[in-house]
Amino acid sequence: MYAYVELSGKQFKVQPGKEIKVPYSKGNAGDEIVMDKVLFFNDGENMVVGDPFVKDVSITANIVNHGRERKIIVFKFKRRKGYQKKQGHRQNFTLIKINNVNSVKSSK
Repeated sequence: MYAYVELSGKQFKVQPGKEIKVPYSKGNAGDEIVMDKVLFFNDGENMVVGDPFVKDVSITANIVNHGRERKIIVFKFKRRKGYQKKQGHRQNFTLIKINNVNSVKSSK
């Protein structure tokens, strides 16, 4: 059983018991998140594609912790002009663990 969900403008494949890194979202470790923007759902027998979202399907997850990714170096230059600029940043993320996929049996 798996599903594709939209969270913070990005799409993720979720399965019960898996941990995924998502863009930083507010909340403390242990808080529960309910995601209802399900784009695709597969329970092993039936596949349901949303238009744009699948109705009566939601995913529950818990926040495990927050962290920061590795540093990304951004280097800009213009040749023969003496222009160089080096910057870097670290993106915040939230690690969540998928608990279960709640679905209500519905006809296609």
